[in-house]
Amino acid sequence: MEQKIQFDEALIKRYNQSGPRYTSYPTAIQFEESFGIDAYKEAALRSNESGRGLSLYYHIPFCDTVCFFCACNKVWTRDRSKTTPYLQRLFKEIEMQSQLFDPARKVEQLHLGGGTPTFINNDEMRQLMEKTRQHFNLYDDDSGEYSIEIDPREANRESVKLLRELGFNRMSLGVQDFDEKVQKAVNRIQTQAETFEVLEGAREAGFMSVNVDLIYGLPLQTEAGFLRTLDRVLEAEPDRFSIFNYAHMPSLFPTQKKMNEADMPNADEKLAILHASTERLLEAGYVYIGMDHFAKPDDELAIAQRNETLYRNFQGYSTHAECDLVGMGATSISLINNTYAQNRKSLEEYYQAIDAGDLAVFRGVQLTEDDELRRDVITRLISHFHLNFVKIDALWNVRFKEYFATELANLSPMVEDGLITLSDEDIYVTAKGRLLIRNICMVFDAYLKPDMQNRFSKVI
Repeated sequence: MEQKIQFDEALIKRYNQSGPRYTSYPTAIQFEESFGIDAYKEAALRSNESGRGLSLYYHIPFCDTVCFFCACNKVWTRDRSKTTPYLQRLFKEIEMQSQLFDPARKVEQLHLGGGTPTFINNDEMRQLMEKTRQHFNLYDDDSGEYSIEIDPREANRESVKLLRELGFNRMSLGVQDFDEKVQKAVNRIQTQAETFEVLEGAREAGFMSVNVDLIYGLPLQTEAGFLRTLDRVLEAEPDRFSIFNYAHMPSLFPTQKKMNEADMPNADEKLAILHASTERLLEAGYVYIGMDHFAKPDDELAIAQRNETLYRNFQGYSTHAECDLVGMGATSISLINNTYAQNRKSLEEYYQAIDAGDLAVFRGVQLTEDDELRRDVITRLISHFHLNFVKIDALWNVRFKEYFATELANLSPMVEDGLITLSDEDIYVTAKGRLLIRNICMVFDAYLKPDMQNRFSKVI
């Protein structure tokens, strides 16, 4: 398949509404507190019959400083001793969770996110991985996709080397922007030297893949300034890029109020930054994976997309589709069998739950067959930019064109605008439509209502 995109400014402006990123379907808005620990445990037991691999996610919420733009669940503190009580509970949760799953099931994926996972010190990281290997069936080679999010201010060559020795083989490196004025405006002072020490250390240690995160739409950003950052990072030739659109939602994330809204680029300026950075990445030989992500053509994500084996979940795009996701730590989300389940969000509530001797699950949802079908449709579109009706019919025992007659009719304007091509058996997303894939997926979302959309970010 072609992995190109076409930038149509007029279309993008017309379709640039708010909508889900579809890291899950249904989205977290549909999670209910009537779904509790017992329902989660029942789903875990059912999942053992599948023989699927496992994906583990650990949420480490701590940050030394707060980045004003951040929309993650984090705890801002300079007190490093706060990691001790957190890890004590996390270790206990690891033990309890492991008892629910067949020990023969291999851990295909492992991901540490946050917050800042490397806020914990080297000894604590060793303990965390030892505890994981004690209770779950990890690979001893690089067969698994074991990744970690890195803040270069909290890492160096030696700590990166240790991470590799502990089994991590992929990392995502937060950069955002090198412009000093922008860094000051968002309270993230990060030198190029710090950043490239970690990136070079990852190469020296033998990491299989390094992703770099950049954000556009921050205060004082300009097209020229953003391209200077992008060009500097391109010199290091990372395997992947994530170019995120900053979503300004201060009512949901109060620290965003600390930034001067008047200094933020307007919609036209943001579009210019996206256009220019996209062109620069394509010129440099990267291909568009989707949803802000670019990769080298020989990267496993690019290969999986061409083979239509790519998958998308809470950690982004992945090559390991058939896994049950076990989320651990405060606020983490699990995807087990046909259920989503979320842990308590605050540290106090998380500690209380674990100290009581049970899991910290407090809400979730059990998917109906319609939910599972729509999730499959959305996942295929957002991962492959292609949907074959015959495959869906065979897998779900439906007649796609009858089941989704309303949705297919609603796609007509997108066909006319050239975002998709529609045949008797397939939907293909065109190069022009790929930047607007969220809009296309929204047509198949049975829950999305107009009054909900202000709870999501803009698609561009």
